[in-house]
Parts: sequence; structure tokens; C-alpha cells
Amino acid sequence: MEVPYLDLKAQYLAHREEFDTAIQKVIDKTAFAGGPFVQKFEEDFAEYCQTKHAIGVSSGTSALWIALLALGVGPGDEVITTPNTFIATAEAISFAGATPVFVDIDEQTYNIDPAAIEAAITPKTKALIPVHLFGQMADMAPIMAIAKRHKLFVIEDASQAHGAYYNGRRAGSIADVGCFSFYPGKNLGAFGEAGGIVTNNSELAAKMRMIRDHGQSKKYHHRIVGWNGRMDGIQGAVLSVKLKYIDQWNELRRQHAHQYDNLLMTLPDVITPFVASYGTPVYHIYPVRVAHRDEVLSAMGKLGARCGIHYPVPLHLQEAYADLGHKEGDFPISERCSSEYLSLPMFPELTPSQILHVATSLKEVTKEFPRPEGSSANANGEQANNYKITSIVS
Repeated sequence: MEVPYLDLKAQYLAHREEFDTAIQKVIDKTAFAGGPFVQKFEEDFAEYCQTKHAIGVSSGTSALWIALLALGVGPGDEVITTPNTFIATAEAISFAGATPVFVDIDEQTYNIDPAAIEAAITPKTKALIPVHLFGQMADMAPIMAIAKRHKLFVIEDASQAHGAYYNGRRAGSIADVGCFSFYPGKNLGAFGEAGGIVTNNSELAAKMRMIRDHGQSKKYHHRIVGWNGRMDGIQGAVLSVKLKYIDQWNELRRQHAHQYDNLLMTLPDVITPFVASYGTPVYHIYPVRVAHRDEVLSAMGKLGARCGIHYPVPLHLQEAYADLGHKEGDFPISERCSSEYLSLPMFPELTPSQILHVATSLKEVTKEFPRPEGSSANANGEQANNYKITSIVS
């Protein structure tokens, strides 16, 4: 059996008529850059995220950058985040003129460790960017408390967490700003590049809208220096269609994760995802940790179980950030996890038989590549099922 890592065509075909109709409406109105279809999505997405405002932009990277600029982050400032994320988180900081400062992760949630943040704060620190990695939210209560004590801004990088909850609150709704990517493979994915920003601060929302549109308060009236970061109309229309189904798709992802958990948690050489008691994850990625990861990846592919890797080199060891002066061992948990992450197939249209094939293949493969004696495997398994499953896929 061949199981793809991701199948975007399956989602398109399931709702093809809706997508085609939505796109044709944009063409008929020639509303290609911004416009009513983007505005409609912004209104619906703000309501979905439990926020007052949503701003459609050109990508998740743009969302982070625009948010930082609107908050006044710039040269001489430092922004604390994690090295265990996609480079866009740090790139946005760098392009705002600030310096990324890394803090290691919690080994269970794979998100920034709140207990390590304060030691990294200096007089130059202006903001914090916790990343809700793999679809599980960072522990926001202590992060927000730290930010309040030190008068820091907080931006949620929710690019992988559309619809996730933290103690009943949606991803993006807790901090000063929440930023989303709508890259096609995301839980809520466009048909191209797109991103979004949410906030409850009306003044900040107005500023971010100006930044994304050349600093215009109205056409040809430029109050500030901005940029072209608009969302296009086709992406707004597509995202409006998909938004109607996101909760259903996220629930399917949780059900798939539940099946994976049950099939894998007894394997001695596989660490399955932990679920924090404060949240409800959305499993953008289902990461397991294995020894000899690259060999396991190759062997899984030969069995037809296509897997991925997120992310093999933590940011502090990337050549792009060599000027920060970090070395191996500076953030040991991020380094250890990045060498072990294996992302199993995860998308709403997965079938139970496909999941069984992936799990069976992983069981076979890890027998050939056991975890070194004395290392802890599946310490997370007991905690993996503490969210509510509303229904089980048959």
C-alpha cells in the first residue's frame, strides 16, 4: 500500500464544485487584489478566532513581519522565540531589524519552555514569539504573565494551529497579536500563498492594514511607509469555503492521532506526541521521535509509508544565523528532538487502513533501528489521549 504524506487533491475533489464556484465569482467580479472576498474571509476568520479583527495578508511570514513592525519592533531590539520552528519565525524578526534570541523547548510539548524565558530577557528585549508547533499551543498563561511583568509584547505564531484551544481560548486570541499561515498544506490552506493576522486591538489592526497596503489610510494617501502584503481575492474566496469545514477536518485529525496513539504507544522505540492538559491540539503534524531517524525515513518510504521531517536543523545551527555565535549544545533539547522527529502522514482524508499500514510499517522498521539502551521511549504515551474524542472513524 502507498500512503502519501499529504494529499491536497483529495480535499479539493471532495469540495470541487464549491471551490470552482467561489473562484469563478472572483473572476466574474475581477476582484483580484484585496476586495470583498478577502473582507468576507477576514470577518469570518475574526469571529472564528474569537477576536475583533482579522487582516488578510500575503503569507504567514508577512503576517509575523507586519505584526512586529506595527508593534514598533526594530533595530536594536531583541525578540525571544524558539530555535525549534520553521525559519520564517526568525526571518520576520531579522527583517524587522531586530535580533532573534532563542530559548530551548519543553521536551514534552516541543514548544518554548516558559521557565527558560526570563533568563533570556535583557534591557533590549521588546517582544516574545511563542510558536504553537505541530498544532499544539504553547503554555500561554505563564508566557503572558512574564510579558506583563517585563512590559513585553507577545505575538502568537499560530501558523500550525488553526482552531487549536488553550483553556477554551482559540489560538491567536490570547496575545497582542496572532499570526497564521495559509500555505496550502496547512490545516486551513489556500490555493497558493496567503496569511492572516488577528488581534483585539483596534488601533493596532488599523496600523497593520496600512502596512500591508503601502501605508495607505485611503487610496494614494500614505500615512506611513508600508509594503505590498495584501491577500489576493481568489485566496480569500477559497479560504472562506474551507473555513466552513476546518473544525470537522481538525476533528478528523484528532481521530487519526488517536488511532496512531493506540497503535504506537506500546512500541519501545517510538515516542508519540504528548498532549498538554491545558489544550486541544489540531495535529497539523503528527511527529514521533525515533532513533536513526534518517534510516527509518528511508525504510518507511520503501514500504510505501511516506513520511516527512520537521525540522532537521534547529535555527541556532543554521548557516543563516551563524552570526549569532551559537554552537552545538547551546539548546540541547531542541537539538535532540530535531535529530529524532519523524512526521507521519496526517491529513483529514486519511483512512484507518492507511494509518494501520503506516503504524505497522513503523513497528517493523524500528525493530531494525532500536533506541539506544537507557534512553526513554514513549514517556509521553500515557498522556497522549487526554483530549475529548467526539467520534471515531470507522
